[in-house]
Amino acid sequence: MGRYDFRPLRVHQTATQLLQTERIVNPPPWYTAVGNIPPAEPLVRAQPLQHQQKSRQPRTKKASKLFMPQMITYEEDRLRKEFFRDHPWELARPRMIIEDDGRDSYKTNYKQIRQPEKALNGESVVQRQLWLQLNVPGISKAGAYDRARKEFYDLRLQEDTERRVAKEEALHTGAQFGPSAMDIGMQLEDEEYQRWKVWAQRQVEMQQQRQAAMYTGTDTGDIADAEPAEGMAVLEEVSDSIPAQGQSAEGGATVRP
Repeated sequence: MGRYDFRPLRVHQTATQLLQTERIVNPPPWYTAVGNIPPAEPLVRAQPLQHQQKSRQPRTKKASKLFMPQMITYEEDRLRKEFFRDHPWELARPRMIIEDDGRDSYKTNYKQIRQPEKALNGESVVQRQLWLQLNVPGISKAGAYDRARKEFYDLRLQEDTERRVAKEEALHTGAQFGPSAMDIGMQLEDEEYQRWKVWAQRQVEMQQQRQAAMYTGTDTGDIADAEPAEGMAVLEEVSDSIPAQGQSAEGGATVRP
């Protein structure tokens, strides 16, 4: 049959022949359903739509990715990549991506970078730059990027100033603010460091006890589970039972110097 196996498509036909020749007595449970709704029969994949213009030069051999869908790219992609490469920390700012009716893009007009229903972010710079390139005659890509960035910096500075003044006014009228995100992070880090310090001290003590047990013959697990004071008492008790130099051991053998 070559590359393709047509037997799955002929399963209903095969079952019908088996019933006619009485090879099988009862039809399978799927027989009626497959007869009413036969499986699809496209065996050759169609070539996807070509979103990119092909070169007019004929190819001498078949492309290895002929049936792979073409990459869909937009003009904003290059502008967006350039902006966030220069401003990576803009990606760390929280963003609201919930839309009410899905038509927010129809409510924006980037004749100016600030939009009444959209917060200022990196996407505002991308859309403003694209609008300048399409509507301002004679402006270059770099010129539109610099102009959009300058407007973005001015508005960002204005927002920071308004936020700082509002905080000073609130403090002046008796408002009390809790710890900042930086303070909370430092507090959590200090607590984790103290827990690690206690754990490290225990590990050092256990390592020292294991090294001492190597010369006394005491079980390592017993000393490791004991407290530091109890560990020292066990070491003293074991050291008293070690015969001195020249003293007879319990087996009758003398300990040689």
